[in-house]
Amino acid sequence: MRLMQSRMDLNLLVALDALLEERSVTGAAERLHLSGPAMSRTLGRIRKALGDPVLVRSGRAMVPTPRALAIHAEVHSLVQRAQTLFSPDDELDLAALSGSFTLQADEGTVAVLAGPLLERVAREAPGIALRFLGEGPRDDYMLRRDTVDLEIGVIGPGQPPETRVQPLPEDRFLSVVRPEHPLAGRQEVTLDEWAGAVQLTSTRRGRMSGPIDELLADLARARRLAGTVSTVTAALFIVLEADLIGFAAERLHRRLVDRLGLVRIPIPFDLPPLKLSLGWHARYDADPAHAWLRRCVRDAIDGILDG
Repeated sequence: MRLMQSRMDLNLLVALDALLEERSVTGAAERLHLSGPAMSRTLGRIRKALGDPVLVRSGRAMVPTPRALAIHAEVHSLVQRAQTLFSPDDELDLAALSGSFTLQADEGTVAVLAGPLLERVAREAPGIALRFLGEGPRDDYMLRRDTVDLEIGVIGPGQPPETRVQPLPEDRFLSVVRPEHPLAGRQEVTLDEWAGAVQLTSTRRGRMSGPIDELLADLARARRLAGTVSTVTAALFIVLEADLIGFAAERLHRRLVDRLGLVRIPIPFDLPPLKLSLGWHARYDADPAHAWLRRCVRDAIDGILDG
């Protein structure tokens, strides 16, 4: 490609990759740490080099042209290969690292994981900052788009083939109530008592039923569901103020449950295990800085689960 003929052309290729990934001049500018006007001028140079407008306005958004769509995958691959080619093979120098990593996890996980993880990163690689994003209402393949470096949570089937998934130690759900709840302090709770108590769930998609309801249906039971919120953290704070049963991961959210002073009550039937994993794009398989980040996250989660 003509864009690869000089160092400036390689910079244009990197800019083109960012523009096609973000589909926004502003977003690409932020990603490459450039000003908006500078990115606009770069887009003009790319358009001239390709003889194609690349991105065009469609309402309030920008959409790629057919040619831009046709070359998107090749452009991204070339940029990734170039970054690998020019990366040093020397042993990773953590003190010399600079930049940021973006991690995606639910709020409850961030609440207990961010502290120990941030402390370790600040100690070992002071030039690295961590950006935590919450889970969205749907799967939008942010790992593929390179807007998230590492995903932490329940990563279900149907992932793209280039997504790497590494299982973490299994956990399980428990139910919690505030100390004033009628079921608080009970050593045993019958199925009818548990299902009859008003409950609150958390789900990023806003679903009003799930695996628990399916299991109860098999037992010819149904629970009283007051509603659902988008995060575990929000649910626990609501349960703290109302006579509702909430849910949390037994080990992962242990510290959060204890800090809020919530009381655990037994669930009177067996639930499947909570299977947590790390997820990342295959492009980072051999990247030493990303491998170090994965180790840091695994160590922090192991410490939380074993604590």
